Amino acid sequence: MPITIHPPKPPRPLISDNLPSDDSDSDSDTSIGGVDLGLPPKKRLTQFTSSPYTGIVTPGEIITPDPQWMRGHGTYIPPQTTDITSSLAGTITRTNKLISVRPLRARYTPEVGDLVVGRIVEVQAKRWRVDVGSTQLASLPLSAINLPGGILRKRTETDELQIRTFFAEGDLLVAEVQQLFQDGGAVLHTRSLKYGKLRNGAFVAVSGMGGGGGVVRSRRQAWTMEGANGAGQIDVCLGVNGYVWISKHVETPAELEGGGKTAAGITNMEENVSATMYSSQNDKVDTETMREIARLRGVITALVENGLRVDEEMLNRGYHEAVEMAMVDWNGPDDIYLGGERGEMLAAALTGK
Repeated sequence: MPITIHPPKPPRPLISDNLPSDDSDSDSDTSIGGVDLGLPPKKRLTQFTSSPYTGIVTPGEIITPDPQWMRGHGTYIPPQTTDITSSLAGTITRTNKLISVRPLRARYTPEVGDLVVGRIVEVQAKRWRVDVGSTQLASLPLSAINLPGGILRKRTETDELQIRTFFAEGDLLVAEVQQLFQDGGAVLHTRSLKYGKLRNGAFVAVSGMGGGGGVVRSRRQAWTMEGANGAGQIDVCLGVNGYVWISKHVETPAELEGGGKTAAGITNMEENVSATMYSSQNDKVDTETMREIARLRGVITALVENGLRVDEEMLNRGYHEAVEMAMVDWNGPDDIYLGGERGEMLAAALTGK
């Protein structure tokens, strides 16, 4: 079968806070008949991008020479000038009089309180080293996890010898950034029932942070949603670091006893910590739920490919839209492919274009 190579599509205009350029402000006010009157030109918004279509600047490009603007991240002012110059490749954003450049691609920068999804890459004596997509590996101390049975005590040499029974290389986990080292390294903790080892689902990485797309810090990073077409409940965990986990919802003992509501209080929470939370064996997932997990993963991929943000509102809207489009326009609920033109159709339906 021959392969047809199509020409690349022109880049889409990015939704950003770029400053508009006013071409109507010409030099006619400072010259008459081509003769320069020596009058100072009006202060206007100069070209803030190398191309008004893409909205992208490159390193060393002058953004504006006007001294009324303040420089932000991704910019610098050369000595003996007032030119705000870009120090990286990205899109211009403006906050009042502050101008900054968002990089097209960059590593995750940890902040205290961030919910992150990571992968264990190294097991040491008293801690684990976790890949969270940052410039360096994060640290998860043995003292920052819950022991099975809700035991509150100092970690001993016996716990250090059994450290691989909790997390081993390759395990995925969700944790919270507890503190930061001086060099920018993060320290994680999983002292909550909503944190810990991840099972029964699918992993997707959202790379890049520029252009308006990617995971944003919304009000909720983890929630449970109802699956369509006979599927059960699905848990979604949006890591601020760009790692996303989608899994089957498994009720905890506290939810079963409380009628679906988690019992309040630290004591009740710790009593429900059992050895099963560190198990690497997946539970049985029915076919309907697996199909909807795959569909939800396709929705996230389509949002990222089309430069849309990934948060709770957009993901819920995109999922319901994808279910309706599969039932009406495509081959029924089993058709879960959302790449290429289908992803563009989904993005157009969400943005109203």
